[in-house]
Amino acid sequence: MQILLNIDVADLGSAIGFYRDALGLRHARTLFEGTVAEMLGACCRVYLIEHAERAPPTATDKTSRNFGRHWTPVHPDFVVENIAMACERAVAAGALQETPIRQFAWGDLVTFSDPFGNGFCLIQFPAEPYE
Repeated sequence: MQILLNIDVADLGSAIGFYRDALGLRHARTLFEGTVAEMLGACCRVYLIEHAERAPPTATDKTSRNFGRHWTPVHPDFVVENIAMACERAVAAGALQETPIRQFAWGDLVTFSDPFGNGFCLIQFPAEPYE
């Protein structure tokens, strides 16, 4: 089984630049008449999917997309080798750092949001994840 990560964004071009510059992902190809970008370089393929702000998220949902900061119970964690350098890179690319780097027995963690309101974390593990 594979897992694919889909991230809704308001502007595909700026999202490609952000995820390339902030996290080092590589733009592999553009799909579906220029509305989806496949990004490689993580342990799974990341698809940036362009949707207009206020577009409904599903055919039956009456709410509308809002690309201001929002909360969702599912978010990506990106494992990095040097969390301080990765933080600097993400912020320089336009991420909003929402917490300081926090240290836990299992590793270091910092939370961010991308320019489209999607939350994500950077994690540095000293050994195996959550060991």
